[in-house]
Amino acid sequence: MNAAVGRKVRVGLVAHPNELDRKRIERALTSRKRYRYVSPNVKPVRSGYLIESPCCSRNIDKDGGLIDVALIHHDATSATWKLFRKDHARGLWEFHSIHQRLTAAIDELNTDSERVFWQ
Repeated sequence: MNAAVGRKVRVGLVAHPNELDRKRIERALTSRKRYRYVSPNVKPVRSGYLIESPCCSRNIDKDGGLIDVALIHHDATSATWKLFRKDHARGLWEFHSIHQRLTAAIDELNTDSERVFWQ
């Protein structure tokens, strides 16, 4: 006999990615300090958002193609946001920082004082 018969089964909803936060990130990126003349893309990925942008500096892609800038991952267990940068030489994501709020992660990305995201 099926244990779910006769009682409600809750299906967990995935909070991220969602269209509202994707658009919120997209709008917030217009306030960034570096490479303000390019239009980054914000793509939904499992449990977060991928930010990619044309490589206008030509440091990573000599042809100015689309490159990964940052990955913002929501950790549902700790209810935190983890910000990752791309190590383009090795092709790997590297942990950068952890934030209690999505806006704090976006602020870190927009400021980029260490110049590790917008290269």
